[in-house]
Amino acid sequence: MTERVGIVGGGIIGVALARRLGEDGAEVTVFEKESRLAHHQTGHNSGVVHTGLYYTPGSLKATLCAAGRVRIREFCEQKGLPYREVGKLVVAVDESELGALAEIERRSIANGVPDLTRLDDTARLREIEPHAAGIAAVHSPHTAAVDYPAITEAMAQDVREGGGRILLGHEVTGLLVEQGRVRVVTPVSDDVFDRVIVCAGLQSDVVARFVGADPAPKILPFRGEYWEMTPESSRLIRGMIYPVPDPRFPFLGVHFTRGVYDTVHVGPNAVPALAREGYSWGHVSAKDTWESLRWPGAGPLAKQHWRMGLDEVSGSLFKPLYYRKARRFLPELRMSDLARKGAAGVRAQAWGRAGDLLDDFAVDQVGAVTLLRNAPSPAATSSMAIADYVVAHHLH
Repeated sequence: MTERVGIVGGGIIGVALARRLGEDGAEVTVFEKESRLAHHQTGHNSGVVHTGLYYTPGSLKATLCAAGRVRIREFCEQKGLPYREVGKLVVAVDESELGALAEIERRSIANGVPDLTRLDDTARLREIEPHAAGIAAVHSPHTAAVDYPAITEAMAQDVREGGGRILLGHEVTGLLVEQGRVRVVTPVSDDVFDRVIVCAGLQSDVVARFVGADPAPKILPFRGEYWEMTPESSRLIRGMIYPVPDPRFPFLGVHFTRGVYDTVHVGPNAVPALAREGYSWGHVSAKDTWESLRWPGAGPLAKQHWRMGLDEVSGSLFKPLYYRKARRFLPELRMSDLARKGAAGVRAQAWGRAGDLLDDFAVDQVGAVTLLRNAPSPAATSSMAIADYVVAHHLH
């Protein structure tokens, strides 16, 4: 008998899972509350295909990123979608960052990042990025840029051609476990499945509560804001320039990214969003904000990271402060080169009761319901590999 599987969430991971299960012969239905796929995190990121520089060796992030990068490249080749290996330079601006840069190099080697190169002086660094500042760097030439919404739509077409259903405008409002099966309830439909997989991103903890899952980890939304460089100034960047990240914080810091269609973005920062889907300061949800403030981890998180939080918020509100961060890596940058703010993204950051920000991918199981609880970057890169992992470890 054909297994019926419902998938909650039409981002790249949900659609990748639908495609993978359809290949196995399952009857698949994707429920997406928005009017189009890839509406939230998938459609609001920088479009980078990561190679695995930062992640703890042996972690799910490290292993699934490596496998996922290859799968994304092959899929783009198969479908005729753009895939540009523009390369990434992770730059140490001064000696205080050399230790952290060495750790990134160590992790990169352990994670099998292909053709990684260490650059030990400014002259070699500038062979890669002629206008960059820094005293040392690591270079990942196979870091690429893609169009993740286009990839999601191409996967969705495979799902449909395989007999699967993708239901847009279907917000899941309830999951009811009935005699080992799961009823998926939306305002416009009511259907029963053998299994349900939840890939709800910013709403993942809300949906998890429908089946009585542990409230932790909770989702703390962080907004990342981008500036777009003028076409004239974008010549200063060949590929991507990243800072050495602060190991105490799960964000990479402001960086320069040449996208698949040649637009160069500067960012993102990382500021707490005032709504789960709060793409601007004007988008406020009193309910979402209150839930975050009353979470047990709020106090410890604020105590540990208040200085960095204040710095990020200041950069969001005052362009000169944002510009100052960017100019450390590109001294020729002028404030007028940051032409306009591009589309912001909101990251669904999983957050523990003790104030800890979860770093790795996390999957829970409640009976016939599989819950993807944390899927931050490099989740888009890893999407096809995450689908393989979930099928292998949670559905058999």
